[in-house]
Amino acid sequence: MESKITAIAVYTPSNRITNEYFEQFIETNNEWIISRTGIKERRFADKNEFTSDLCVKAAQNLLAENPGTSFNDVDFILVATTSADQVMPSMASQIQNRLNIQNCGCLDIMAACAGFVYGLILAKGMIASGTHKKVLVFGAEALSKFTDFHDRTSCILFGDGAGVALVEPSERSKIFNAVTGSDGSHGKDLYLSQHASVINGEAIESNGKIHQNGKVVFKWAIQTVSVKVKELLAKNSLTLDDLDWIILHSANMRIIEGVAAEIGAPMDKMLSSIEYFGNTSSASIPLAWNIAKNAGKIKPGNKILMLGFGGGLTFAGVIIEA
Repeated sequence: MESKITAIAVYTPSNRITNEYFEQFIETNNEWIISRTGIKERRFADKNEFTSDLCVKAAQNLLAENPGTSFNDVDFILVATTSADQVMPSMASQIQNRLNIQNCGCLDIMAACAGFVYGLILAKGMIASGTHKKVLVFGAEALSKFTDFHDRTSCILFGDGAGVALVEPSERSKIFNAVTGSDGSHGKDLYLSQHASVINGEAIESNGKIHQNGKVVFKWAIQTVSVKVKELLAKNSLTLDDLDWIILHSANMRIIEGVAAEIGAPMDKMLSSIEYFGNTSSASIPLAWNIAKNAGKIKPGNKILMLGFGGGLTFAGVIIEA
């Protein structure tokens, strides 16, 4: 059984945080942040607004923007996040309850910034196996609650938001072959731990904040993503010219520019959400899609390559037809 994405929607908090905000407590300025990241602003959740809240509001937006769509027969919910409200119960279970969806399987995905694409790949597999017919895939983060605002190199990056896609059966495939993988040797270069623990046998600092070795992640991302984009095209017997759009995880505009140069793609084919939403981890790809959709860029039948990468260090890529 084949599958397709039938609807997508997002939600972002109303609290806009410009670059000038950080000038109050760290040595930085607007020009420095833009030149190194491409970020002009991001959104932060309110004190009493959490990842599950962002997901529910994104789902409500999907219903409002797609008349005739219903969640009554959704039979599985996948939520990709690294900033869950808590470890247990899962975000997916909370969302199932709050949206009043009955007889529905629930699972959280912990694949950092690659999580949303992993969710699409899993949803495709569920539908292909015949075990499920309607899957909600969320990518959502409230990273501001886990950001170390004393770390000037990372605190400027992160923002909050949520995206959701509805995946359903299709007469022909609109979610194509995928690539996935991880290099766990870089575990200490990007992590978030709530308690004393070890990564690859080494003790790590565990203050409940995001720790990132920016230089290592930057270099790994450009090298790995460039290779995997080419591998994904070959796996689907496509060329760069066959693609209408490329959506990489919006970690940093310089990474997107670096990958575009490596693969020979024009920047006007690269979609992102980095400029006004920052690095929203698993939410960045659906946010970029939604921005382009609202701008009238993405048309029915367009082929879109999506590739997420992040903590693990892990990656996942897939090509879809809009």
